[in-house]
Amino acid sequence: MRLFICLLLPLSVALASCSNTPEKRIEHNPELFQKLTANEQKLVRTGRIARGMSKPAVFLAMGNPDQKTSGIQHGKSFERWHYNTMVPIYSYDLAPYYGYGYGRYGRRAHYHGLSFQPTVHYVPRHGASVEFVKDEVTGWSKESR
Repeated sequence: MRLFICLLLPLSVALASCSNTPEKRIEHNPELFQKLTANEQKLVRTGRIARGMSKPAVFLAMGNPDQKTSGIQHGKSFERWHYNTMVPIYSYDLAPYYGYGYGRYGRRAHYHGLSFQPTVHYVPRHGASVEFVKDEVTGWSKESR
């Protein structure tokens, strides 16, 4: 068990450091960031968007969309970018346990059996959408919890 925890800790730190933030996207796409207006650069740094922003600016602010849809509304073609968020689902599962220690009369004892243990699973849920007409932001929505 200790070995498992020792291996899991560095892995979780490595995954946390790979998180996709506006700073990381700017760092990996400096030429794209330099082409933006000063107002767009300010918004991108804080991860926000505004009406009239370009697709590259939205990419730098919010990242790659999880899904893209397109269609026609009021006689104009549009494209919508959808972003998911991960939601935790808590449950209890039947799981085996093993252990050892000192039992009655100071003798070494091994324990095993089944117990209900809490588990967490993450599922994707719609988090936000950004709508473009002629490659400019015309609207957006964000789901509230």
